[in-house]
Amino acid sequence: QGELVESGGGSVQPGGSLKLSCAASDSLQKWKSYCMGWFRQAPGKEREGVATVGPGGGITYYSDSVKGRFFISRDNSKKTLDLQMDSLRVEDTNMYYCAAVPISCGDNWLRRVRYRGQGTQVTVSS
Repeated sequence: QGELVESGGGSVQPGGSLKLSCAASDSLQKWKSYCMGWFRQAPGKEREGVATVGPGGGITYYSDSVKGRFFISRDNSKKTLDLQMDSLRVEDTNMYYCAAVPISCGDNWLRRVRYRGQGTQVTVSS
């Protein structure tokens, strides 16, 4: 088992909701110093950043494709990260990964991922 473990994926109809969760193991030290994010990636395709939340939990970023539909949050006392996904669309179908980025988020956060989970599949279809 790695430093990050995702859960909560599954199948849902368009317009439905899912909540993804990510839990950090004890081996991930200094949780509060990491920017945390979610990205999605299909086999053979590039990573697509979905959302990030800063170390303190107050600063969030969303890609244009999910803005207004997804909500990212973290609980620093429990070392957990969540992604609430509402109004899901067929194009949201993908493998979703939780990621830890040292120190800060920023535009290039996908290139600075230090830890990522094993991924959880989200399928949206009618």
